[in-house]
Amino acid sequence: MEAASPSATAPGRPPKRAPWPFLRFLSRRLVALAVLALGITFIAFVLTQLVPGDPALAALGPVTSADPEAVAAYHERWGMDEPLPVQYGTYLWNLLHGDLGKSQLSQQPVLTDLREAIPATAELALFAITVAVLVGVPLGIAAAIRQNKATDHVLRVSSLAGISMPTFWLALLVLYVFFFRLGWFPGGGRLDPGVLPVKEITGMYSVDAAIRGEWAIAWDAFHHLVLPALVLAAFNVSLIMRYTRSAVLEVINDDYVRAARAKGLPERTVIVRYVLRAALPTIVTVLGLVFANVLTGAVLVENIFAWPGIGQYAYRASVDLDLPAIMGVSLFVAVVYVAVNFVVDVLYGVIDPRLRLT
Repeated sequence: MEAASPSATAPGRPPKRAPWPFLRFLSRRLVALAVLALGITFIAFVLTQLVPGDPALAALGPVTSADPEAVAAYHERWGMDEPLPVQYGTYLWNLLHGDLGKSQLSQQPVLTDLREAIPATAELALFAITVAVLVGVPLGIAAAIRQNKATDHVLRVSSLAGISMPTFWLALLVLYVFFFRLGWFPGGGRLDPGVLPVKEITGMYSVDAAIRGEWAIAWDAFHHLVLPALVLAAFNVSLIMRYTRSAVLEVINDDYVRAARAKGLPERTVIVRYVLRAALPTIVTVLGLVFANVLTGAVLVENIFAWPGIGQYAYRASVDLDLPAIMGVSLFVAVVYVAVNFVVDVLYGVIDPRLRLT
């Protein structure tokens, strides 16, 4: 009889595993995140410099901008007379110290402007994403379970209509019907005239009012939130529903699902515990796309509904060539996109442990 190898695993002892696999997986993603963030700052800076037109002409007006000395003084004040590498180095140095520059229009730090605008967009986006997930995922599962039946055909046509409708057209339509014709919802803003928000906690009016027990203000804020949030959610409900249907159809007839049904498990248990769990990576991926769509669509929706968020701030900055504000918004949106992709990447590692080794 051959002697047991010294390296053989002792009976009852689990095999050796690589130490801290998830931490190594996380650290690699964090390094990639830092490199990507640096690249984003460079691209945002270069693209801003390529914007046609001179910001001094937009800021000084037609009369003052006709004076070369006034234009030169403006360029010197905002550092526009320095070489581009120097400007970029200065921008990075200030960015490391939390300084995004000073808005040429509001005359206050861009970071202050963003702190005032971000909570409004966050409130709108979170509500829209919540509605999209709660509606889109169940409808996608229902369409997959009833494949090629009447329910499936109706849901697929509805999702196609939802994806095809332009966001601005839908916003104008619901504004005309539910505000102008029926008067069920307010036409814009975050609160009725004369209603003051409660003392800020998160900056989201409905949340802050609910936390402080000011239910009348919370209801008023929620009432203003419904129409723009539903417009943002409409496209994303269709997107989530289509992706969920496809993901469920890929796994619903696999062997392990058939084995679960053969054991006599209830259909609800089979769908939730086996089918939906296997389809989860695809659903997580589309949620990242949903967040991107909400940020993209918010520009039009916020301007139509007079919602003072990042979208409206970005529009004003672009029209007036406010370069510090444009760079601040670009950096914020890019950081959000990178952060969402990072979270999705980490969730992949949580859902599927095999990806932690890659």
